[in-house]
Amino acid sequence: MIYISPSILAADFANLESEVKRVERAGASMLHLDVMDGVFVPNISFGPSVIAALRRCTDLFFDVHLMIVDPIRYIQDFVRAGADIITLHYESCDNPAKVISIIKAADVRASVSISPGTPYEAVLPLLDRLDMVLVMTVEPGFGGQKLIPSTLEKVRQLRRYANSRNLKLDIEVDGGITLDNIGLATRAGANVIVSGSTIFGASRPSAVISKMFEIAEKNPFAG
Repeated sequence: MIYISPSILAADFANLESEVKRVERAGASMLHLDVMDGVFVPNISFGPSVIAALRRCTDLFFDVHLMIVDPIRYIQDFVRAGADIITLHYESCDNPAKVISIIKAADVRASVSISPGTPYEAVLPLLDRLDMVLVMTVEPGFGGQKLIPSTLEKVRQLRRYANSRNLKLDIEVDGGITLDNIGLATRAGANVIVSGSTIFGASRPSAVISKMFEIAEKNPFAG
């Protein structure tokens, strides 16, 4: 199943509640919330308090992406804030498996992200405990970058691996996803699509999201 997850980094932060309502009405499947600490990535965004405030405004599924060092320190904060799935970066800690266990023990879905320089094989030992893998299609930390085409091969290899073992695994792509390349991502095996300015910057986000679903359905995993 295809899911569209607009990235709130591209929203108007002076009107966050109305921006979230706008993409919710437009047909978004979930909301992508990028948490950045200025250490793991060279940018700072927001923390659990903003997510908790937004949780009171919407029933959208919260797709929380932690771009922070040592995420184990804050998992319970994001659980309490209302995260439905928490993604940690493989590169952000020494023991991703321990962090995954804490997330799952809190009855929240768990995901691991890999940056463009990290091979897909790094997460294979973790897949049986994961609900999703996020393949970064740009370098993490800033919106508005162009998709790195070579990252889609990692998506393809992960989908092949998961299918060969009958694993129910969502594969998310994040970075530079537009109407022009979403079909490439879904043909590679992605089924959760993060997109920021393409959706939030549109005068009619409903038309953009509808078109994304249409293109994705016409471009299923090509094997």
